[in-house]
Amino acid sequence: MLRPHDPIPGRTLRAVAELTSAFSKNPDLESISITGISIDSHQIEAGDLFVAVAGTKVHGATYAGNAKLNGAVAVLTDEVGAGIISDLPVLVVTNPRAAAGVIAAWLHKEPMRDMFSVGVTGTNGKTTVTTLMYQIAMAASRQSGLVGTVETRIGDEVIEALRTTPEAPELQFLAAVMRERHMRNLFMEVSSHAISLNRIGGSHFDIAAFTNLSQDHLDFHADMDSYFAAKAGLFSHKYADTAYINIDSPWAARLLEIQELPVVRISRQEKSADWYFDHIEIGVRSTAIAIRGSGGILIETSTKLVGDFNLDNLLMAIAICVASGIDPIDIAAITPSLTGAEGRLEKVDLGQSFSALVDYAHSPDSVASVLETLRKSTVGKVIAVLGCGGDRDKSKRPLMGAALLAGSDLAIFTSDNPRSEDPAQIIKEMVSGLTLPGTSEVEPDRKRAIEIAVAAAKPGDVVVILGKGHESGQEIAGVKHNFDDRLVLAAAIEATP
Repeated sequence: MLRPHDPIPGRTLRAVAELTSAFSKNPDLESISITGISIDSHQIEAGDLFVAVAGTKVHGATYAGNAKLNGAVAVLTDEVGAGIISDLPVLVVTNPRAAAGVIAAWLHKEPMRDMFSVGVTGTNGKTTVTTLMYQIAMAASRQSGLVGTVETRIGDEVIEALRTTPEAPELQFLAAVMRERHMRNLFMEVSSHAISLNRIGGSHFDIAAFTNLSQDHLDFHADMDSYFAAKAGLFSHKYADTAYINIDSPWAARLLEIQELPVVRISRQEKSADWYFDHIEIGVRSTAIAIRGSGGILIETSTKLVGDFNLDNLLMAIAICVASGIDPIDIAAITPSLTGAEGRLEKVDLGQSFSALVDYAHSPDSVASVLETLRKSTVGKVIAVLGCGGDRDKSKRPLMGAALLAGSDLAIFTSDNPRSEDPAQIIKEMVSGLTLPGTSEVEPDRKRAIEIAVAAAKPGDVVVILGKGHESGQEIAGVKHNFDDRLVLAAAIEATP
């Protein structure tokens, strides 16, 4: 876990107990100081407070002995965990995971409040919006941090991302490192899992942004209402000061009704919004745009980003960057060079006669949107390869299959990350209820599926590989194998006569 170099003054367990309303049987809390905190016993350092949370199979308190060996001086846990631990001072709270972020932020004097911090949530667009904001800020000479699905960045330094939103202590320490290195901004993706699992405990954002909502993650959330409620949890004074909401999303009206923050409305065409497109002219190599913003701002520029959804992402990013203090004139100059996020409609170009792209689309709505976008800009056939992930929301598989079939001239059904499931069964669920025409293919081997797509492509066609985007591995039967759609696609193109 990345930690700041600035020393943390010892904070007593007594102060921690008061901060979290924790109960303890230990009478001498004042004499015990902590200098750090972690949920992972392997990441514990000398002087740390170990946070033992209930797992799906084993309670974290089971690892208290390992935490002690690594230097833990006390444990924060729930009543069940307290019954397991016998050789360390224990603080008992109802929800230790929720308390962990609050403690970590308190240890470092709430680092996110010392930067212009933005949290972006939504089913699609989080990665692109945060990446665009980061690119704009860095181009405007404003050192910034980025936390998201593809990577974490502190200025120009890249740190591998293990999950969209880190665990709460890791996130707060990361923010403290950013502050220590004089980052002016923090742009961060906030997943529904992170909100539900209290990974943003102790966080506070100047702006919370909502891009859209469509079916995804129903293996974790009970239904769409629960999924929406998780996202909506970000839009409260507990976590943010202002809400930026894309009002074109069907769920936006509901969010506007229940959220409690001042709102800035974003829309592609609705002229009553605070930020909207006054003009869009799609060209061969770029799109000319004119953006109207709060206070009469007019930004006339162009973008190489493709698709209506990317125009939505760009509009959100520009509106927030203006709010951060970046001059609209500078933004207009920077926008034509913006590339967006890795693995999002990313081109693979070896000089072939057809277009080839890779995209992370892995929900029914995102698959349909990408294919619709490519249809508009393609003179030939749309050839698309798609699989669905194993051990995830099964209910979206037939919807994704239907979107693939409806949006492409040649639909190739294949494997994604099957994980512990049978790839053939996943594909069977994808095509359930569909009548596959002779122009469609079913090929469980993803490499072979990509090769079939490339072999079928003619001049003017587009080949798009969907689902994995930036990912560099494929998980099969619990084993992660090296597999990068971009590299496999490039190799297939190179091998084609």
